Amino acid sequence: MPEVSLISALLVGLLGGTHCVGMCGGIVGALSLQMPANVPQWRFHLAYNFGRLTSYCVAGALVGAAGASSMMLSNMLPIKLVLYLLANLMLVALGLYLAGMSHLVVQIERLGSAIWQRLQPYSRHLLPVKSVAQAFGLGALWGWVPCGLVYSMLVSAMASGNAASGGMMMLAFGLGTLPNLLAMGYFARQLKNFMQNKGVRLAAGLLVAGFGVLGLYRLAML
Repeated sequence: MPEVSLISALLVGLLGGTHCVGMCGGIVGALSLQMPANVPQWRFHLAYNFGRLTSYCVAGALVGAAGASSMMLSNMLPIKLVLYLLANLMLVALGLYLAGMSHLVVQIERLGSAIWQRLQPYSRHLLPVKSVAQAFGLGALWGWVPCGLVYSMLVSAMASGNAASGGMMMLAFGLGTLPNLLAMGYFARQLKNFMQNKGVRLAAGLLVAGFGVLGLYRLAML
């Protein structure tokens, strides 16, 4: 996989913090309230997030393998180009959403509601959280919450063409989201005010959309 793809995935995760604050702020707050008072909070925050990243890697590997299988059904190049086109269109849509210019991503998020409805009941067996292992399990479930940001990167992971590359791309993306979500656990109010600033949202959204536009330009050059 080209290094630029991993760097782009990392930056999309980092710049997508404006979406993470709105999407996951309530989840982080609820999980923080579940933490035992006699255990350092950082252990639970790390466990939640490493569980989430594990789910991202699994999902990335699955769609990467699916992408590889689809490429073997026909001539590889046309299918790969279609996946690449779709991945970059998703990035443009996501960037416009982060910038407050479009709500298409919200509609896309609804596609994952069926999976989440099946997984959500399992969280009841992990609450209240009393151990790091429970926190990891709850974080792993959290990774399957319907999220347009995640779905846009999963399309890119599928276009990567194999399970290992798909998993690595989602890992890079997940690491990009880590600073925002860890900071949210400790500085939720301050971070929320900053990330919801219109100027910050606009700048982050346009940068993410720029990744998609750059990808479309490269595709046109082919």
